[in-house]
Amino acid sequence: MSTATPDSIAPAHGKLGVLIPGLGAVSTTFIAGVEAVRRGLAKPIGSLTQMGTIRLGKRTDKRTPLIQEFLPLAGLDDLVFGGWDIYTDNCFQAASHAQVLDKDLLAQVRPRLESIQPMSAVFDKRFVKRLDGPNVKSAPTKWDLAQLLREDIRAFKAKHHCDRLVMIWCASTEAFRAPGDVHATLEAFEAGLKSNHPDIAPSMVYAYAALREGVPFANGAPNLTTDTGALLALSRQNQAPICGKDFKTGQTLMKTILAPGLKARMLGLSGWFSTNILGNRDGEVLDDPESFKTKEESKLSVLEHILQPDLYPDLYRDFYHKVRINYYPPRGDNKEGWDNIDIFGWLGYPMQIKVDFLCRDSILAAPIVLDLVLLLDLAQRTPSLRGLGIQEWLSFYFKSPITPPGLYPEHDLFIQSMKLKNTMRHIRGEEMITHLGLEYYD
Repeated sequence: MSTATPDSIAPAHGKLGVLIPGLGAVSTTFIAGVEAVRRGLAKPIGSLTQMGTIRLGKRTDKRTPLIQEFLPLAGLDDLVFGGWDIYTDNCFQAASHAQVLDKDLLAQVRPRLESIQPMSAVFDKRFVKRLDGPNVKSAPTKWDLAQLLREDIRAFKAKHHCDRLVMIWCASTEAFRAPGDVHATLEAFEAGLKSNHPDIAPSMVYAYAALREGVPFANGAPNLTTDTGALLALSRQNQAPICGKDFKTGQTLMKTILAPGLKARMLGLSGWFSTNILGNRDGEVLDDPESFKTKEESKLSVLEHILQPDLYPDLYRDFYHKVRINYYPPRGDNKEGWDNIDIFGWLGYPMQIKVDFLCRDSILAAPIVLDLVLLLDLAQRTPSLRGLGIQEWLSFYFKSPITPPGLYPEHDLFIQSMKLKNTMRHIRGEEMITHLGLEYYD
């Protein structure tokens, strides 16, 4: 048994408000799914917090509780949903339009979904060129827009009698932006808000408003958002945890499973060609080259970090990596990710791996949203975590995990999983598990 002292985690009393910029396919699939699970209509498959277990102590101790029993997480019945969107459709209408979920299932949760009407959104067409909608806030400056969002946050919390809030970005991928001087410090950022600086994106305005209100923020897209000096400083100043970015769902999930296996067995890589077809709103947005560049940056970084070519030049030096995303409307939310992987083994002999992942993007993303909501709320209630700012232990859920400046991200899914569960053990005063196992042979 561990002698570590558990964190004095505040209990999850009362309602937890979940605020979502972007009430599209992912968010409505998440909300409808939670409602279905609440009613016993379905199981929360894919959610680690709801279905996963965690081993405690030695293998011979046989202590493997459910994570939701081990951690003081908010219950699904305590979640209250709200959000913003550029379209006026309520959640039922948006879910019906997305065509992800079965009509019969949607009909059973229709009243709750219809009650969720989007607040008017902060939107800038320069950052998402392929979309346009009428439900948009108007104000003289981005500073004023941030204040309107803060008013929305406070009004939602009061109206729904929420004790705590979490915000999670489920909106579209924005046009690529590199970090600049305006993002470097909080003072520069706030001055940029007041002067309508062109490199402050809507996602940054949402994140700023959330963090100013002390609300944890998760970034589910590859946008430059909280991974800046300004918003990291605000996160730590107000002890509002942040994490991101870009939900790890289809093709990149496969890469973070396969690439560690190749490296573990010291198999070489000559090239990895990836292409995707999808037809939902995400596919339409990514048909714009500027938005695609943001996504491409997120997807391309994975293999370099996992395979470490500098350490293994004979195996991974100068491998060719190409990523394509093709908008194909007939496919809808049912994305296809195809990979051709050219590898080589003993004496340099070539081999190939082919992967054709016919996945449902929003079905893979919805349980990620649920886990992040519950675990970010847990982080906010945990003294040793909330002051960190970046919650790197949640990298498990992201394609492009944010880290403190100067620290490279860990992309290996299995290392991420170990870090995630060891953090859970740490805050509950349980010993870390290293899998060394020598104690069984004393």
